[in-house]
Amino acid sequence: MIKRYLRVICLTVGSIILFPATSCKEETKHVKQKKVTFKKEGELKLLKASNDSIINKIDIEIADNEFETQTGLMYRESMKDNHGMLFVFPDSRPRSFYMKNTRFSLDIIYLDEEQTIVSFQENASPLDESSLPSNAPAKYVLEVNAGLVQKWQLQVGDKISYTKF
Repeated sequence: MIKRYLRVICLTVGSIILFPATSCKEETKHVKQKKVTFKKEGELKLLKASNDSIINKIDIEIADNEFETQTGLMYRESMKDNHGMLFVFPDSRPRSFYMKNTRFSLDIIYLDEEQTIVSFQENASPLDESSLPSNAPAKYVLEVNAGLVQKWQLQVGDKISYTKF
């Protein structure tokens, strides 16, 4: 009687332990990427160095914390020509960006602590993980659609000014 009772207990416990391991089918989980859209957080003016005339004005998103600066424009399909993303770092030092998970071409504009353009990386290729370094220390980085540096005829020494909302 006791042997029979122990056998029933062993079979019950064994089936409870083995059931989850053998009866559950491994499910594939799909993470749906939420569409990221532009959120106007400020306005930026591009200024000609020679006479402070306004080259262009754009609406900007501002990336000024670790998550935002690491994510940037990743996972977006496009951006309007009158939009850009301004990265604001706590210090001025050589910077390097890449296009991981960025699905459209960009011009990357590096600026020093006085908001003066120090270098460019034009026509950065989508999804390319190659390093795109600044040629000088930078505190700010402005990303705009590819071709706009040339269209606006920006030059090293030109400046920006921006207002954050």
